[in-house]
Parts: sequence; C-alpha cells; structure tokens
Amino acid sequence: MKISNRKRVLVTGGAGFLGSHLCEKLLKDGCDVLCVDNFYSGTKDNIAHFVGNPHFKMMRHDVTFPLYVEVDEIYNLACPASPIHYQFDPVQTTKTSVHGAINMLGLAKRTKAKILQASTSEVYGDPKVHPQTEAYWGHVNPIGLRSCYDEGKRCAETLFFDYHRQHGLDIRVARIFNTYGPRMHPNDGRVVSNFIVQALSNEDITLYGDGEQTRSFCFVDDQIEGFLRFMALPTGDNGQPGFPGPVNLGNPCEFTIRQLAELVIELTGSKSKLVFHPLPVDDPKQRQPDISLAKRLLNWEPNISLETGLKRTIGYFESVLLSGS
Repeated sequence: MKISNRKRVLVTGGAGFLGSHLCEKLLKDGCDVLCVDNFYSGTKDNIAHFVGNPHFKMMRHDVTFPLYVEVDEIYNLACPASPIHYQFDPVQTTKTSVHGAINMLGLAKRTKAKILQASTSEVYGDPKVHPQTEAYWGHVNPIGLRSCYDEGKRCAETLFFDYHRQHGLDIRVARIFNTYGPRMHPNDGRVVSNFIVQALSNEDITLYGDGEQTRSFCFVDDQIEGFLRFMALPTGDNGQPGFPGPVNLGNPCEFTIRQLAELVIELTGSKSKLVFHPLPVDDPKQRQPDISLAKRLLNWEPNISLETGLKRTIGYFESVLLSGS
C-alpha cells in the first residue's frame, strides 16, 4: 500500500550525464527519486549535491541483474553512450541494453509502472533517409564495432514493444539525438566534450574525415523536458496504455562537425588549430531528427541555441579543468 502522495520514480543510469539532470528535475518536481547506477560510466560527482535530500536515494546496482523495488515510473537510461565507453566492453554493453531492458520491463510489469526507454538515434545507423523520421527502419551494420550499442538499443526497442503488445505495459520509447551540456565526462570521446577540452587546453582540435559530416546538437535541459513531457502523456481510455512511441527527441538544426569546431574555438578564444584524421568505421555521415511528431504530440521543441548551450557547457568544463577533476 502506497502511503505518500509523492510519485516514486526510478532512474537507471541516474549518475550519468543525462540521468543526473533527470534526477535533479524530478526532485524539483516533488518526486521521490531512486537513482540506480553501477558507476561504469556515471560518477558520484554528478549526484553529490543531492546527498542529504530525504527524497533522493542512491543504489549501486547493475541492471543486468533483477531489481526488486516499488516504483510508479521508470526511466531506463542505463547504458554507456559514448564509443570509448561502449566499445571498451562490447559484450557488457549489449547485455546492459538487452538484459537491462528485460529486467526493467519485468519490474514495470510487476509494479504496473509506466516505463520510458532511452533509445538512440543510433538505431538509424548511417541513414539513407534525411532527416530521419520515426518510420525509418535504419541502415545499421549488425557486426561492426558500433553494433554492440546500435543493435543492443534496437533489440531493447523490440523488447519494449513486445511487452507492450503482449502484456499491455505502458511504455514510452524516446530516440535521443546528440545531447550535450554540463556533467558530460571530459574524456568520454564525444565530439562536444572533445572539442571543448581541446580548445580550452589550446590543443589541436581533432576532426575525422573532412569535417563535413553533420550532427544536430540538443542542450540537456531541452532533452530532459522532452522526457518529462513524453512520460506525462496520459494513459488511454479504461486505463489502457498511452502512446508508446517511438518519438525522436533532438534538435533539428543541423551543423557540420567543422562548424561546431570553429564555433567552439570562437567562444573559448582558443589558439587551437584543426587537424584531420581518417573517419572511424561506420561513423554516420548525416544525423538530423525530424521532430514533427514531438511537436504535435508533446508540444515540444528545443529552445536553447547551440551558441547559448555551448557557452554554459564551456563554463562547466572550465571549472572541471581548473579543479583538476
């Protein structure tokens, strides 16, 4: 029997970049938050400022093992998201996506909790359709170096929809496009953090290929708002599950990697020079979300410009590098 009126929310991967921002917003919204993380790529520094909050609890746990708790909502964010981290132990990456999905779906089934899966634009692979809509099935190499993440997330989506169809689970599948902001790990190998750290250190900025491949960068605050609006969609008539997705969440403004590098140099006042290296295997040439569905269904679109978001992110990395953490 639930005594408190506070919503009990579980965030897996809650000590990671996105997870910690989500925990923070949920606490501000009056929820009881259970943050679960095995600290493979997350860090206690991201959640240290929540310590002492009576409505926040941290649990060290690996989602590849079952979890027995009582919750009302689940945000399943657990999985390393940067190539450096997910390629370090590719078997564990796949297990985190697949076994983790099975365990969290089993928990949602038992507790009758609404559950959101943090999927990824990587399910589209190196797309042949541009921009990418939710109806596009993708162009993914199933045996490449990135497939532990790409195919793991695709399989997780399959599991979510099968639990939805077979057991009537109220699921939400969000396909996240490139997101950046404070609390990114300085050494996670992602393009925004790489460029900012190199620029602040006046080191050469490393571009792969000719730098003309494109990405769409969404600031973390906008991304978290998308999660919350998606999860807040009402259930259907007679308690039936609501709209399951998938829904693209990302910034539709497309930039080349070279444009990003030049903007970071300008905003940091860096003396860095651009250097070019061969393009990694299976690296997508284009990535841009069609967010028509999110606009219509969630009344959501990003509000924070790339320049504004980068300034806030640069300020964070300046403090990190200054402290030596």
